[in-house]
Amino acid sequence: MTDSSFDRYAMEYDEALQAGLSVSGEASDFFALSRVRWLRDILVRQEKNVSAILDFGCGVGATTKHFLDEFAPRVFKGVDTSAASIDVARQGYPSIEKTSDRDVRFACLSDADLLPQYDLVYCNGVFHHIDIEKRLEAMRFIAGSLRPGGVFAFWENNPYSLPARYVMSRIPFDHDAVMVWPRQARDLIQKVGLEIVRTDYCFIFPAALSWLRWTEQLLCKVPLGAQYLVVSVKGS
Repeated sequence: MTDSSFDRYAMEYDEALQAGLSVSGEASDFFALSRVRWLRDILVRQEKNVSAILDFGCGVGATTKHFLDEFAPRVFKGVDTSAASIDVARQGYPSIEKTSDRDVRFACLSDADLLPQYDLVYCNGVFHHIDIEKRLEAMRFIAGSLRPGGVFAFWENNPYSLPARYVMSRIPFDHDAVMVWPRQARDLIQKVGLEIVRTDYCFIFPAALSWLRWTEQLLCKVPLGAQYLVVSVKGS
């Protein structure tokens, strides 16, 4: 959890990511916003109040604006092992950090407090970069950061999806990644005492077939999508 191999990609992160995602016909921001909105809709149906959010593995903060817009949290914190990525994230949100009615911060994971203070912990595409033997440690940190009743949203690339594998093969920082199977993800989550609520598979159709995307709500339980989401809850 302390390896900062992403430091060298911090300034070119968006370009490196887009090198892979371009085959979908969409920009990376499309996926970032879609993930947040999919999750928001789930939590609205569950009547979950989200006022404090932790983005575990926030990178350069590309998803932060969507959390602020879609959830309007009182507290938002992004943490990452890459100090260079955190510096980029801070540069992107200097004015927000200074507002009196909203606390937005970014910090290196090594400096983060392990306190049960968040209603939602979000993690996207992080665990395939964590050494297998360190994944349980990372999951314990996440579980320890949740308040009782808090939600953990675990997004990962779907190993069943050939398009997902192809996209990853085109992204420089994914070349040494070890994909996480949904069963492995659920096992890790349950080992730290969180209760699985649902597993969804998303992003089936590329931009050329966007007219079919309305069916993805119907197909989300079939492992076709390029990514999957495991939603879990910490007991009261």
